[in-house]
This record gives sequence, C-alpha cells and structure tokens, in this order.
Amino acid sequence: MGRRRWLQSNGVILVSPEAVGAMDPLDSYSRTVSSVAAAVTPHVASLRIGPGAGSAVVFADDGLLLTNAHVIGGAPGGVAAFTDGTESRFDVVGVDRLSDLAVIRARGATPAAAVLGDADKLVVGQLVVAVGNPLGLTGSVTAGVVSALGRSLPVRSGQAVRMIEDVIQTDAALNPGSSGGALADAEARVVGINTAVAGVGLGMAVPVNATTRRIIGALLTDGRVRRGYLGLVGVPAPLPTPVARRAGQASGLRLVEVIPGSPADRAGLRAGDLVLSAGRKPVTDAQGIQRQLFAESIGTRLPITVLRNGAMVDVITVPTELVAT
Repeated sequence: MGRRRWLQSNGVILVSPEAVGAMDPLDSYSRTVSSVAAAVTPHVASLRIGPGAGSAVVFADDGLLLTNAHVIGGAPGGVAAFTDGTESRFDVVGVDRLSDLAVIRARGATPAAAVLGDADKLVVGQLVVAVGNPLGLTGSVTAGVVSALGRSLPVRSGQAVRMIEDVIQTDAALNPGSSGGALADAEARVVGINTAVAGVGLGMAVPVNATTRRIIGALLTDGRVRRGYLGLVGVPAPLPTPVARRAGQASGLRLVEVIPGSPADRAGLRAGDLVLSAGRKPVTDAQGIQRQLFAESIGTRLPITVLRNGAMVDVITVPTELVAT
C-alpha cells in the first residue's frame, strides 16, 4: 500500500507532505497569477477622459501608453492615474480607429514600461491575466485562458470598415473600464490590449504582434496610420491537397466579396477566387493581405496569385489609399 496522505495526532487531522504535494497544481496556478498581477499592475493606468474612463498600458519609458481608440474618442487628452497614487495629465499622440488602438503621452513621470510579448505565439487554453480598471475599480485583476484565436472584430471609422484580425478571445472577466488594459501571459508579457466585452464570459483583445508594432510606429511618426485599400472580403479556406503540396501551405483566403469599382475589381479579382499569395508571400487569412496594406503599398503594384477553376492565376493590383472619414 502507498504511504498515508493523512496523519492523525491527538485527534487532529494533519496534512502529510504527500498531500501538500497533491495540492501543488492549485498553488502553482495561484502563484503564477499573483506574480503576473504584481509585475503588470504598476504599468497599467486608469484613464479619466471627460465623462468617460478606461485603461492604458505604459509601453515605453518616456511616458508613452497604449490604449484603445474608442477609449480616447475625440478627446485631446485627460488624466492617467497609477496604482502607486501618482497622476499625470496626458496628451493624445495618435489614434487609429481601424485597429482600435491609440498612443498617448503622459506629461509627468510614469512607471517603467511593461514588457510587450508576441500574441502570434499564443495557443488556445493558455493562461492569461487581464489587468485594468473595470467600473472605476483601479488595478483589478482577473485570470482565465485563451478561449480562441484568430477571431475577427469589425470596426468602423466613418464609411470605412475594417476587420481587426487575429483578435484574442478570452474568458478572463472584462467589464466597462477594462478597455485599454493589459492582457498578459504567464511570463507577465503584454500580449493584448483588452478592447471589447462580447458577452457574458466572453472578452476580446487586440493582439500585440508585428502588425501592432507597425501601427504604433506610424502613430508615433504621423499621428495616424495610412493604409492601402483593395476592396476584398474573404474567409480562410483549405486548399485542395495537390495545390497545398505544390504551394507549400494548407490554406488560403477565399474571396466572398469584391467591392464593385474597387482596385481588386479593376484588377480582375472575383468572388470565389482562392488567394494563395500577395506580394509573393503566402496568404492563409485576411491578415496575410492586410499586413501588406500599409503606406508603402499605396499606388504600387501588388501581385496576387489566386486559384481559379483549378488553375493558378496571377493578378496585378494597385492599392489606393483607404480613406477613413
């Protein structure tokens, strides 16, 4: 028989070392969440913007913070408060409504920058910790898992509509005021900016990845993000096995709509085409095209290879500038 896990002394039940060991998984989880909370919370600010409120994350040591565009609205600035009691007025550096991201700069001292991670390395089921200021409750921490990856979140600026791709879905509790706060992994790296509460037990976060870093760079340089426009709507779709072997990829982007009169329409792309590559780079989802539609793409030739009626067809597109008014 194995060793007893419970010992009795003078009628008192004592927990043996083996029983303590059996509880380690829960203790380990708690220690991880507590460690992440302690590391990330000081870098998350509560924002007061007129009658509104939200959260932001310090991402550079010179007082720069990242938040959601919808948190900022049209305000030129506001007040950022940190959990150590310090407050600072801030000014808006740049806003990009089509990614729901904004950069602000504090006028006074701020905590050091949080460590940014890479959301592209996340896996479903991975532990994540959300830090923000829901309902004005500064420094609130919730934990959960990555429920799904690759979600799309529609955003609109005037007549322009764009899908934020690769959005992180989590069951970590989010509430009004959480927007703009940090979603961190078990190593306390910020992998997302909490952006929306989609329903009970369902939250979304804009991923922190290479595309996000390009957007931040554009906001710091120009205060806005210039994007190319093709006029495509597509969904990921598997490739036929022979094509997959030839192309070296398992999926492509099935075009479900080509906007009439758009650059894609003028180039000859059609609904039903299965996009394999853009700019000679593989395309497996909408992000594969969108990440190439920044300022440098405007007015330049962008070759797109599609599978049409069983044959590979090369189409030359010329993106125009996406106007978000």
